[in-house]
Amino acid sequence: MNATSQASFDTVMAFIEAMGSGDMEKMSALMADDMVWHNEGDAALPWIGETRGKENIFEFLGVFSANLTTTKWVNTDAIASGDTVAVFGEMNGITQHSGHEIGAFSFALRAKVQNGQVVLWHWFEDSFAVAKAYHG
Repeated sequence: MNATSQASFDTVMAFIEAMGSGDMEKMSALMADDMVWHNEGDAALPWIGETRGKENIFEFLGVFSANLTTTKWVNTDAIASGDTVAVFGEMNGITQHSGHEIGAFSFALRAKVQNGQVVLWHWFEDSFAVAKAYHG
């Protein structure tokens, strides 16, 4: 892996670690001010769609955490090429809306890094399983 790819990989992994541990200060330091966070899936879910800007993303994360409790997050594969990092894995969670467990599902993430900060977080999940649990 070249130096740019390694630096991008390290930044995204540090961001994931900070998010998982609830270290908002570290997350903020790793986020570009104009970062874009985009979640693909069922638009009826309150965390699906695009959010732009660090402040708006932190507001969005409050909405997300009020609606979904993550009970499992395992990265199974991660690769980097230049400023782009792809992470694949398995998750599970409980939706606060219905109280139902989603069940294990796959996710994919495409992230981009510039100047040591995440500028794009593009999230793909099994939106059918998540929406089914959310809507009960």
